[in-house]
Amino acid sequence: MGRSRHLDTEFAEFVAARSPQLYRSAYLLTTSSHAAEDLVQTALAKAYAAWWRVRSADDPVAYVHGVLVKSFLSDRRRRSSTELPTADLPDRVTTDTDPAERLALLSALAKLAPLDRAVVVLRFWEDHSVADTAAELDLSEAAVKNRSLRALRALRGLLTEPQTNGSTR
Repeated sequence: MGRSRHLDTEFAEFVAARSPQLYRSAYLLTTSSHAAEDLVQTALAKAYAAWWRVRSADDPVAYVHGVLVKSFLSDRRRRSSTELPTADLPDRVTTDTDPAERLALLSALAKLAPLDRAVVVLRFWEDHSVADTAAELDLSEAAVKNRSLRALRALRGLLTEPQTNGSTR
């Protein structure tokens, strides 16, 4: 019984320390605060169920982050509806100089295929190497490079398109 309490306390400390980082990654993957919260909860529930294995991993943070990304990709593959996330923003302070640019980037990111989005988030927001991204997504390094190039080209195109919002200036 003491051992179980110790593991629960250890897991609670892990959650307290790592939830903000997991939420940030989840938000970039889903581009929705509600979906990000759900994704983090799913990943943490899976981690809790296998905490004995997670805590003995070489890098428990990377392990849970991998669970988060794989849960995101699995959910996207299963989703049969055309449900799209809403354009709501999280209630937190940003240090961006131009919020419109951030919104445009998040909107463009949401238009990428889920696997391309995961590659971009891991490579450029999480600053993972090509090798680490490939390992986390079960892809070859060449596939990560190709998807990065294709996704960045798509983002560039989406971000340079003239915005049509019905108003004339």
